[in-house]
Amino acid sequence: MELTRVGPGHHHMRKFLNNPERFADEALEGLLLAHPGRARRLPEEPRAVVRADGSQRGRVAIATGGGSGHLPLFVGYVVRGLADGCAVGNMFASPSTEVMLAVTRAIDSGKGVLYLYGNYGGDRINFEAAADLAGDHGIAVESVRAADDILSAPAEQAAQRRGIAGIFFGYAVAAGAAHEGRDLAEVAALTRYALSRTRSIGVALSGAILPTVGAPNFELGPDEMEIGTGIHGEPGTRRGPLVTADELVEEMVPQLITELGLSAGDEVAVLVNGLGATPREELYLIYRGVHQLLEKAQVTPRHVFVGEYATSLEMAGASISLLHLDETVEPLIAAAAAAQAPA
Repeated sequence: MELTRVGPGHHHMRKFLNNPERFADEALEGLLLAHPGRARRLPEEPRAVVRADGSQRGRVAIATGGGSGHLPLFVGYVVRGLADGCAVGNMFASPSTEVMLAVTRAIDSGKGVLYLYGNYGGDRINFEAAADLAGDHGIAVESVRAADDILSAPAEQAAQRRGIAGIFFGYAVAAGAAHEGRDLAEVAALTRYALSRTRSIGVALSGAILPTVGAPNFELGPDEMEIGTGIHGEPGTRRGPLVTADELVEEMVPQLITELGLSAGDEVAVLVNGLGATPREELYLIYRGVHQLLEKAQVTPRHVFVGEYATSLEMAGASISLLHLDETVEPLIAAAAAAQAPA
């Protein structure tokens, strides 16, 4: 992706680096060395990562993929056990069709493979091609794309929206459904349904610095924020002076409530996600505001997730995602909540 928003290069890049060109590979190598019992790379395809334990045998397998720079997206969800394989791209760049096909062939155990990834052009092109090639190998693939970012396109162009942290709810539901032994069509339908009931909105306070670029991919003044920024630094919808956390929440959450058509008595799962450089205390401060607003709207936050679920290197900022719960998705989200480490 073109980084058209690079500001003046007066920033001193503070990063732990060896060769910037090798950053994505070396970080991946470190991740796998740290968690050998959980994930491994395919010997013939070092950017193809699969679960080490082969626990997808006998059930639908879940494949994901995307650019590096977003941990735990995308490969971290293999380590966390919510996906069975991941195609890993360069920093903020799509992985190849070949890598996704290698992942697909490695994890399929005859029940088919669900592709779950963000709604980005490059990923879509490469993974649709991989799905076609998988079909030639006799592997059934269903694709589900997260498109939860409400500020990346208006509601009438919802199919154009980008996927951000709300994809976590997709992983949770897909993994839960697959582990229950549901078939590929059901796993795909449930995941799609959960994501159709999920909306997210984000805010940035500073840009990310790609190791090979050495300057932030966009510049914000010291007292400035941008609402709607994407996880690759895509421009948001509004820039303005930084306001208090409560004021920010009061601008963001009603838009999610409106989009989801929430009313008194409804229940939601809430995800407050940090973008890489935001302390957890600030995320909990944001959650406090979200909780109070939901209470006022008589909407119950039944399951709450606070932490880093989809980052953008060291971007300062956060996103808020709501999933409108019902009896179909609630048990699957409850299981994911129970498996979470608190605080």
